[in-house]
Amino acid sequence: MPTVVTPLRMFLFALALLSPGSYAQTAAPSSVPSSSAPLSPELSRRVEILIRAKASIPPEYDVLIGPRTHSFVPGFDAISVSFRTEGKTSRPMEFLLSSDGGTVAQFNRFDISRDPKTMIDPGARPSRGGSPQAPVLIVGFDDLECPYCAKMHAQLFPALLERYKDQVRIVYRDFPLDEIHPWAMRAAVNVNCVGAHSATGYWNLVDYIHAHAGDLGGEEKSIAKANENLDKLSMDEGRKQHLDEKELKACIDKQDQAAIRQSVKEGEALGVNATPALFINGERLDGAVSLEYVYRMIDGALIAAGQTPPPPPAPAVPQPTPAASSAPAPSTPASKPGN
Repeated sequence: MPTVVTPLRMFLFALALLSPGSYAQTAAPSSVPSSSAPLSPELSRRVEILIRAKASIPPEYDVLIGPRTHSFVPGFDAISVSFRTEGKTSRPMEFLLSSDGGTVAQFNRFDISRDPKTMIDPGARPSRGGSPQAPVLIVGFDDLECPYCAKMHAQLFPALLERYKDQVRIVYRDFPLDEIHPWAMRAAVNVNCVGAHSATGYWNLVDYIHAHAGDLGGEEKSIAKANENLDKLSMDEGRKQHLDEKELKACIDKQDQAAIRQSVKEGEALGVNATPALFINGERLDGAVSLEYVYRMIDGALIAAGQTPPPPPAPAVPQPTPAASSAPAPSTPASKPGN
């Protein structure tokens, strides 16, 4: 299994953030122990003093050191270290102790055997761009009432589709921030009601709502008016796409939020806490960044997939600056001071 290791210094920095009532957490032990032997009191004390000094462990914490066990590093055994205070004990952390008892180290191992692109399942969501076999999958967690999402939707995706064509596939997942965007959840439900039967209708609605979000509440900017307009837009789009009107209306009236809540839950598990959030073949991108940076991310994903990125866009040709016009000569002599 491919692994990435981090040295003791990085771990100790994190450990130094411990304060009463909080506990560090690490991955499960790296290997199954084949045998174990307790440390001598003298060696256990040396390990404890090192950890207390390097990580600034408060004196009210007890340092609990387990026996030697088998490790994945030749020449080192594994020992577990946990911390106890006020009757509570942290999860054990794995350290390495050299066979001669003279060196302590700590490594974290991370599994990178899985392709990050597969960590986010686009499911049967409507998509734009290439086919499901496109080398780059871009998943955006979207809020239809979010002004920053609307800006990204209007500027970023057209540029990506123009440059990469079918090399990228774009999918939206729902992440309505309904605590601050009161009609975002209804918008998500409605577009999904349409999208379940028409990808074209889904994207038509997403395009329109993002472009006109500020107008949906009417002059009074009311939630009721926004909801009314969302329902009308969705029914109108359903008719354009020849969807079953009765079935679509039943879906809109039901306002089943289960699938939307599940999408939010999956986004939160990936660390999403704001919108927009993009994942480019699994690599996360938050907030507003330059288009050139996004190009670099996609180009890197294409190269990793054995594809050739398109040539970079030609730089914009600077427009000539108009020559400054000279002021017309005064028609009458200027007045002299004192006149």
